[in-house]
Amino acid sequence: MNRAHVITVSDGVAAGTRQDMSGAALQSSLRNAGFDVSGPEVVPDERDRIADAITAAAAGGADVVVTTGGTGLGPRDVTPQATSALLDYEVPGLGELMRTAGVASTPMAALSRGVVGVRGRTLIVNTPGSVRGATESLEAILPVLGHAVQLLHGDTKHE
Repeated sequence: MNRAHVITVSDGVAAGTRQDMSGAALQSSLRNAGFDVSGPEVVPDERDRIADAITAAAAGGADVVVTTGGTGLGPRDVTPQATSALLDYEVPGLGELMRTAGVASTPMAALSRGVVGVRGRTLIVNTPGSVRGATESLEAILPVLGHAVQLLHGDTKHE
């Protein structure tokens, strides 16, 4: 079974002033798709804390790490920068797919700067912080996540 780890990036949730709805929603979607899911782990909107959480999840054997939050244009939205610094390479098609699905619901989805890429054998996916944005983004790429994990594990046969 493929393993996924969810990380919620939010100052408010980390401070206990806001409830984490998007992390729980992602966890549920991943479980329903057949993943063994850990998290949601909560970190504030701080590059080092985000990077540490992603690095630990990848080192711990997660096949997929999905973050929620910190992908907008606000001054504390630093999830894409923290993620990009960790990547061996990006997978831009998945980010494009997520934004395309989001724009079908709201033009605001075009403002998401979430990145998708690979560190070692782990796929890292940034989703928006809203429940709707996070779940629509994940749902857009779920059909290819299993195959992506297979490829990252070296199963590159094409039939």
